[in-house]
Amino acid sequence: MVKRTERVEQEPNPMIADDPQLERLWTVLPEARVVGGAVRDRLAGRPISDIDLASPLPPEAVATRLAKAGIRAVPTGLDHGTITAVLDGRHFEITTLRRDLETDGRHAVVAFTDDWREDAARRDFTINAMSMARDGTIHDYFGGRDDLAAGIVRFVGDPTTRIQEDFLRILRFFRFHARYEAGPPDQAAVAAIRALKGGLARLSAERVWQEIKRILAAPDPLAALNLMAETGVLQVVLPEAAGIMALQRLQTRGAPADPLLRVAALIGGAVRPLARRLRLAEAERARLEAIGTAPDLAADAGEAVLRHALADWPAETLIDRSWLAADDADRSALRARLATMERPVFPLKGRDAVAIGVAPGPAIGAALAAVRRWWMAHDCLPDGDACRAELRRHLASQDASGR
Repeated sequence: MVKRTERVEQEPNPMIADDPQLERLWTVLPEARVVGGAVRDRLAGRPISDIDLASPLPPEAVATRLAKAGIRAVPTGLDHGTITAVLDGRHFEITTLRRDLETDGRHAVVAFTDDWREDAARRDFTINAMSMARDGTIHDYFGGRDDLAAGIVRFVGDPTTRIQEDFLRILRFFRFHARYEAGPPDQAAVAAIRALKGGLARLSAERVWQEIKRILAAPDPLAALNLMAETGVLQVVLPEAAGIMALQRLQTRGAPADPLLRVAALIGGAVRPLARRLRLAEAERARLEAIGTAPDLAADAGEAVLRHALADWPAETLIDRSWLAADDADRSALRARLATMERPVFPLKGRDAVAIGVAPGPAIGAALAAVRRWWMAHDCLPDGDACRAELRRHLASQDASGR
């Protein structure tokens, strides 16, 4: 049952002492409050990244006050009441209190209000619905502080209503479950998610992909992924996932909390379908394909093997691939060697072939490829002079054979 009595607690506000830019904003907008993630993470004792504020003033009044104080105000989302204040290169989003007029499962039409509780009631989870005033007073309308302490991610009000307002909240639930859940998940939330997961198909591929990466960026997303599988959500948003055991092995090996590396573990070689469906950036697609095709180096691979591999692949790709090795041998020493070895670079370019007399055109590529094979066969050790000499020998043999 969602708590309906506002909890108000006043305590020293360390944000002011540690943040002169925020204090300056509060001097200009004393009625504003810090909202959302900054309050949640402050109470949880976690690092705070972005600081967002809310204000009962309309956006035009906020912009006017900022301008009079010499603070740059950028109208980043006037329809939704958002002004971005820029101080010393830092961006603070300041949004007028709102209430929803219409929702379609993706976006909302809003009206401005001066009612803090009404604004808090439209937020997704109780732990995100708290606000902090300048004097350190924390306003908690729906029991978010207790839920945070208990490690419970709970929707504000009726879970079905909250999800139908924006189906992305299903994935946001799992993102916060991965980072803040300490016990069994809220069963009302799980039941609503299971019933409404089909609404995820209405979301843009880009929004879904961003949330998948945020879930996988958590220090330990396994519990969240298992719950996603149990509710059928994983099959909807990541049908390429072959199994969560691969991700568990990755974490057991101490791999970094890298979302793309974790995606590679989950999907195996199914990169192209994923890239098309979720519209991955070209760099993301290329990295996933490289991880899937790079060689699986043995933990005790010799220097020559490593030189060969580094000649064809960046060290970063080989290190990525080592985390997904087929066997469980410890590859920490291998990764250290790859990180410090100098990458062999084939010393010839097209201009070297032209200077020696190769006619421009396909013959250049064919000649350089032949010499590169020779260079690789000699463990990538021959220098430029030796490679040019081999190129001359290759061309002479071609002439002698009449090719």
